[in-house]
Amino acid sequence: MSLDSDIIVDRRRIRRKLTFWRVAAALVVILAVVVVGIIATPGGRGSLAVTSSIARVKIDGLIRSDHDRVEALERLEKSQTAAVIVHINSPGGTTAGSEQLYDSLMRLKAKKPLVVVVEGLAASGGYITAIAADHIVAQQSSLVGSIGVLFQFPNFTELMKTVGVKVEEIKSSPLKAAPNGFEPTSPEARAAIDALVKDSYAWFRGLVKERRGMDDGQIEKVADGRVFTGRQAVELKLIDALGDEKTAVAWLEANKNVKKGLPVRDYKLQPRFGDLTFLRAAASITLDAVGLSTIARHVEQSGVGQAVDRLSMDGMLALWQPATAN
Repeated sequence: MSLDSDIIVDRRRIRRKLTFWRVAAALVVILAVVVVGIIATPGGRGSLAVTSSIARVKIDGLIRSDHDRVEALERLEKSQTAAVIVHINSPGGTTAGSEQLYDSLMRLKAKKPLVVVVEGLAASGGYITAIAADHIVAQQSSLVGSIGVLFQFPNFTELMKTVGVKVEEIKSSPLKAAPNGFEPTSPEARAAIDALVKDSYAWFRGLVKERRGMDDGQIEKVADGRVFTGRQAVELKLIDALGDEKTAVAWLEANKNVKKGLPVRDYKLQPRFGDLTFLRAAASITLDAVGLSTIARHVEQSGVGQAVDRLSMDGMLALWQPATAN
């Protein structure tokens, strides 16, 4: 009996030691993940940076409202970064999202020298983003402009007649939820939407005129919705120079007293720490290995989901949509 008791005590002691080392290993893994996450997330690199650098921010694809992006740019304002180069390759997006991004960049520009480099495209809402900078650089074949506002909606009236479907509705006033696509658009509804488009267009046009220092004649030449090549855009005052990132760096050094030879480092607006899938996966595997499977499952599921369809955009659009061949 004494031998059995000793064995039981030893097993309990070993079990306690094993649990201790498992917890210790888990804490080390979590600490390592947090440190890597800080370095990999917006603002983290700036807070840990030893030497100054120029931040490279990329705006790609459709632009829509994004509060995480606003917060990331606010963190960049407070970083040790010497200047910012914003690379744009966007056909635009919603007018509200484009205005939000423009306002964020204007606040950033008030704190740090900022220059825009147009890669393939800065059209419509993408161009709204670009004019936040005091200096815009584009390649010769880049497309710039598309100053205009668009409001599109499908109308299924004829299709519904064909399949024999009718939508019944009760609403407080004739213009509520109009146009809705289920009935012919009334002249009153069309006039109301037309007024919205014209008002937003006047705002866009006035913003370009002010930011680019144009007179009435100059804004008339560029505000008809067309896009222009980089070569044309220089002559039309839509951009300031032809070139690339090296051109932008040279301008910062010559005009904004930015120290020569500073490295240009990516500052990613997305993803944030919770969205870094590879970090969650690494943490999960490690926790599984040390026997903490329950914690591992929580780590796997803690990231922000990407299920939202980013192509579903509501509201008026500042978006360049070239016609496609039939």
